[in-house]
Amino acid sequence: MDAIIEVQDLWKRFKIPHEKKTTIFENLASIMQILDSRSMTYEEFWALKGVSFSVERGVSMGVIGRNGSGKSTLLKLIANILHPDKGKIKVTGKVASILELGVGFHPDLTVKENILIYGSIMGLKNREIKKRINKILDFSNLQRFRDAKLKNLSSGMQMRLGFSTAIETEPDIFLIDEALAVGDMEFQQKCMDKFRQFKEEKKTILLVSHALDPIREFCEKTILLSKGEMISSGKTDDVIGIYEKTVT
Repeated sequence: MDAIIEVQDLWKRFKIPHEKKTTIFENLASIMQILDSRSMTYEEFWALKGVSFSVERGVSMGVIGRNGSGKSTLLKLIANILHPDKGKIKVTGKVASILELGVGFHPDLTVKENILIYGSIMGLKNREIKKRINKILDFSNLQRFRDAKLKNLSSGMQMRLGFSTAIETEPDIFLIDEALAVGDMEFQQKCMDKFRQFKEEKKTILLVSHALDPIREFCEKTILLSKGEMISSGKTDDVIGIYEKTVT
């Protein structure tokens, strides 16, 4: 099968700043923003270290691991939100990202305006987006908020809008980070039903989740990350078994 996502020797580094003030003068100068660079030291943190894998078209892959293992960073790199320090990422097809609040949306625009802009970014024609607005609002249960500014919606409502808009843009690949944890039980069930539909349509899904049941249900393959390194990959049940042993 053709690989729709290829990740080769992927490395991502972040710099963590630490203030270094040893004298009263340095403290005062820092407050006055005089000695910015001279009063800061930086610690390097490698969020990903040499990660390589591929995802075939129509296959769903889970990404699991403890907090801080690099799961969300990996999805942001594939979504082109972040750029790697080393390595290559090749993605074939249109990607819909459901990663975090605010990605692809503008807080000062209305719900309806954000849908129109997101759809345009994803390559849909204006008339196609307008046809789908009511469907998006119905799915997210946000019809009454269509003219409200995004910043006035709760975090859960914003994520529901992001999920509902993304699934209507006809992508080839879904990058999903903990979307099932958003909203009430009714909305979570809607998400589950949509995932089942995606699998029937042979869509490719990359799913990050701390909950292992969705990974078991939707993902044929899974990778396990630990401190930025990929320590296992393969059939989902096998990889989850390794993860559960490391946790216990």
